[in-house]
Amino acid sequence: MGFGIAILIILGIICVVVIWLVATYNGLVTSRNQYRNAFAQIDVQLKRRYDLIPNLVECVKGYMAHEKGTLEAVINARNSAFAAREKAAANPGDPSAMRALGQAEGQLAGALGRLIALAEAYPDLKANQNMMALQEELSSTENKISFARQAFNDAVTFYNNKREVFPTVLVANLFGFQEAQLLEIDTASREAPRVNFTS
Repeated sequence: MGFGIAILIILGIICVVVIWLVATYNGLVTSRNQYRNAFAQIDVQLKRRYDLIPNLVECVKGYMAHEKGTLEAVINARNSAFAAREKAAANPGDPSAMRALGQAEGQLAGALGRLIALAEAYPDLKANQNMMALQEELSSTENKISFARQAFNDAVTFYNNKREVFPTVLVANLFGFQEAQLLEIDTASREAPRVNFTS
């Protein structure tokens, strides 16, 4: 009789441990999927911005023909950011991909900022309806990227905290849940490009 009770107690403990392992594993998977989904929202906005940039350059090109270097810098930075986004989208949270995306986005923001600053000197360009529409779209997109990046970073922080606390860290290490990387844009280019041509 005592042996049977001991077996039931051991089986009960094993069941509790298995249920805890399953719940912990599922919680980690859910958190990882949440930050991946949050990156998908950034991805949508980045694609939108990358689609706007060639239109912006085309609109500006006729007015700023002698600023060819600046226009090429914007296109090159856009292409680099696009490639970095592709790598980050393949594995959101991967430290090297997220650092590369943050650096490329910083360079793109700097190039766009220089283009916007130069465009301020062209009154006809400032009054161009296409340019005004593009600036509004770009400004709106920059705000959406900022909000999506904050949501992604919040989801990554939640996931990282969850995977690092004891005893969940045991399950995370056992099943290979890696730390996710925040998306941080270079400090010099954290500010969205100013796109106000209405003055």
